[in-house]
Amino acid sequence: MKHVKVPQDRIGVLIGEGGETMREIERQAEVRLDIDSETGSVAIDDVGDPVRGMLAPDIVRAIGRGFTPTVALSILDDEMRTFELIDIDAHTRNKNDLQRQKGRLIGENGRTRELMEELTGAEVVIKGTTLGVIGQPEEVEAVRRATGMLLDGAPHGTVYAYLERKHNELTRGFNVQQSG
Repeated sequence: MKHVKVPQDRIGVLIGEGGETMREIERQAEVRLDIDSETGSVAIDDVGDPVRGMLAPDIVRAIGRGFTPTVALSILDDEMRTFELIDIDAHTRNKNDLQRQKGRLIGENGRTRELMEELTGAEVVIKGTTLGVIGQPEEVEAVRRATGMLLDGAPHGTVYAYLERKHNELTRGFNVQQSG
């Protein structure tokens, strides 16, 4: 049995309307969830495929860190899809610095975070003291690098140029036109 702690403000999202989200996670990940809504503690018990069950803590953690249940469950769609948390707090000196760094990562009107998503193909959420990423390993790596650059004080333009290069690498050889 595994245990995950979920912030109080995300318990409702994890449970879902009438327990719908919780049941969907249980069904898809083949686990049983025991959610203590008082403490935010979630006990996860494998009841089916242990490989799918191993991903359940990441799904619960991802929802706790601000991802929608649909995006969090997408971890099950592809064995290469991963979830990673980057600790922003570890790169800051104090609360003011944390706010400033979060602001740099989010960007004006959320533009920096959006560009990270658009140019890498990963899903990115910034909540509390963490930046969460869900995507393919090379997408997650690109977001991790871009985040590190921003936290180290690189100008946004430099980071955007890096993301553009990564985007071209990641999409090279793929026809990205929509078939209609």
